Amino acid sequence: MSSNNNPTIYNIAVPSPLRRLFDYLAPETPKGAITNEAYFHLLPGTRVLIPFGRRKVVGIIVSTTHKSDFPLSRLKPIEVVLDNEPLVPSHLFELYVWAARYYQHPIGDVLANSLPALLRKGEDIPTQDEKHWQLSEHGKGLPENALKRAPKQQQILNMLQQQSSMSRDEFKRLDISSSALKQLEEKGLVDSVITQAKTNLDDILENLLAEQPLELYPEQQQALDSIELHGFNPYLLYGETGSGKTEIYLQAIEKILRYGKQALVLIPEISLTPQTLSRFERRFNCPIAVLHSGLTDRERTLAWDAARTGQAPIVLGTRSAIFTPLKSPGLLIVDEEHDSSFKQQEGFRYSARDLAVIRAQKEAIPLILGSATPSLESLYNCEQHRYTRLMLTCRPGNAVQPRWQPVDIRKANLSSGYSRELIDAITQTLAAGNQVLVFLNRRGFSPTLSCHECGWIAGCHRCEARLTVHRSPNRLLCHHCEHLEPVPPKCPFCHSSQLQCIGQGTERSEEVLEALFPDTSIIRVDRDTTRRKHAMKEMLAQVNLGEPCILIGTQLLAKGHHFPNVTLVAILDADGGLFSPDFRAPEKMGQLITQVAGRSGRGDKPGTVILQSHYCDHPLIATLTSSGYNAFSQELIKERQLAQLPPYRHMALIRAEAVNGEAAIDFLKHSRQCAERLLPATNLPSTNSVSYLGPLPAPMERRSGRFRHQFSIICNERPTLQRMMTTLCLELEQSQLAKRVRWSVDIDPQDTT
Repeated sequence: MSSNNNPTIYNIAVPSPLRRLFDYLAPETPKGAITNEAYFHLLPGTRVLIPFGRRKVVGIIVSTTHKSDFPLSRLKPIEVVLDNEPLVPSHLFELYVWAARYYQHPIGDVLANSLPALLRKGEDIPTQDEKHWQLSEHGKGLPENALKRAPKQQQILNMLQQQSSMSRDEFKRLDISSSALKQLEEKGLVDSVITQAKTNLDDILENLLAEQPLELYPEQQQALDSIELHGFNPYLLYGETGSGKTEIYLQAIEKILRYGKQALVLIPEISLTPQTLSRFERRFNCPIAVLHSGLTDRERTLAWDAARTGQAPIVLGTRSAIFTPLKSPGLLIVDEEHDSSFKQQEGFRYSARDLAVIRAQKEAIPLILGSATPSLESLYNCEQHRYTRLMLTCRPGNAVQPRWQPVDIRKANLSSGYSRELIDAITQTLAAGNQVLVFLNRRGFSPTLSCHECGWIAGCHRCEARLTVHRSPNRLLCHHCEHLEPVPPKCPFCHSSQLQCIGQGTERSEEVLEALFPDTSIIRVDRDTTRRKHAMKEMLAQVNLGEPCILIGTQLLAKGHHFPNVTLVAILDADGGLFSPDFRAPEKMGQLITQVAGRSGRGDKPGTVILQSHYCDHPLIATLTSSGYNAFSQELIKERQLAQLPPYRHMALIRAEAVNGEAAIDFLKHSRQCAERLLPATNLPSTNSVSYLGPLPAPMERRSGRFRHQFSIICNERPTLQRMMTTLCLELEQSQLAKRVRWSVDIDPQDTT
């Protein structure tokens, strides 16, 4: 305990846009269930309730000191200590603090967002209860096959006669719905009992596998054997699409679980969660905690706590799951590590993939980054011997890589975007009893509504963008700010009724396919059709029936899905990334095309990829289709090196937006002046060389009614850039110009548009 003359001062992080901590004194009198001694030994990571202005907020202790820039008389005491001990281990808390420093984001906001919403509000962790069912006295005396007309209910009774009780998860794994259980409860044949969920590790290990692992082919076995499961060892599992990366994940996880450790698996999209979870549940007889934004606050908190306490040996989640504490961390996996979804694009702009590397290092555990199209950063790290590259060059069994068929559509007579070659190929594929996937990364009916008489184009009044025509329901929608308006009956300028839809989206393509193939099921997969809960799962189930059908959709179809009966993939427009102002656009284009193409020929049947392009002779398109992603990525790496862009140098991007564009420009000019004072630009070959670009308008200058500009800083050495950005951000925060704009800092930006 500190003396009154030299009291302990707690530096507390508060959810706030300010990049600083706030000083508070120890509580005057203990409140709640916390012991007196705990009040004098508050550790970093402990939640506290504090007065903050006119409000009371939940803050998190970061550090302690005996000095303050403010007189002791002005410091307020902590009102309530909310935790007996920190909710996360010290090394993970250090990761949170490190992330706030590295990404130049207010620490209070970072720490708050690392916790589930309920805990951010100061609530306690809910009780981890589990519902079990058992036979009632009436159910025990029921004659055999008494419910033969209700086979699901009879199946439940038969199982409960063999086992004293079964949990919701056990029934779920057997594909038994809760409605059948409810009906039995209503009949008085089964009783439900609520118990506190507990995981017995010994019981799990005794019956860990629900199904036996697949036999690995030599490359897979070699990759698995190369993974050292003790200590920090980062691996890039570079495997062709369909080469069996997931099986390696599963077998590596099995080994970790048998060591009594936990595995954290990150996936890029919620849409992949049902499929991935199903695969994991089929393999393992153990609790799996799932974390993503589609859960309720209570569900997310329970899953987070199951991971923290070790009740869930496997944790599966999207980007934010990287902050989830594990009781016994053993393995970290980032699937589809190249995916831009791992980078948060608003607010706290962190990269879950990059944080996974730092976390694995701090926890001294292996890290597996898996992809068929690795990012240039990961490939560069392999070249620098920071990661170990594990290659999978073929598909298991009889599956082979699909055959590429580029189709030059210059001067071609297209039928609503479909070439004659493509229509014929679809016809032949369906006639053979197989499935087709058509990829068009543009949702809606048409991207442009235009007047044939005067040339008017429907534009968003809040963005520098055209409104997209949607037919279900009939409306015009801005895909950037979500502005909605009805489709006008006439041109608002010349009043002509000759309005025409130019270009096509997934809705229009669906309509075209229905007209061309009226007897074939057309399944559209995009953001509009998957909004409803379980919609994606239902669509995938329909595809997996194996009946001939055509899948038409956006990039939601490109990631991780296994369609064994798809033998033809059609890419309608492959040119989008060739001429973008974003230097990463060609990389993303190649990754997306390769991933989409990889949905073809994953079963025993060979696959074909038809790629329509106006630039089939473009070096990047030609290399990708003839030599594959590996050669394509090597070409891009050479370009990046010549241009001295990431991964060869390190970038920070300062964005500013305002209703008055001049305010954003003035702020960024001031930012550049401050930066050049801290570290003058130089063209000399020096380890500290730095260059500046801007201020420049963003590629989409006006969005949501605000003008957007940006300023780039590129430096040879990451530590040099970090030191400068720390000082620069503090200066900018105090600037009067900052009050007139919204501004943000993006370290290692993945999107410069």
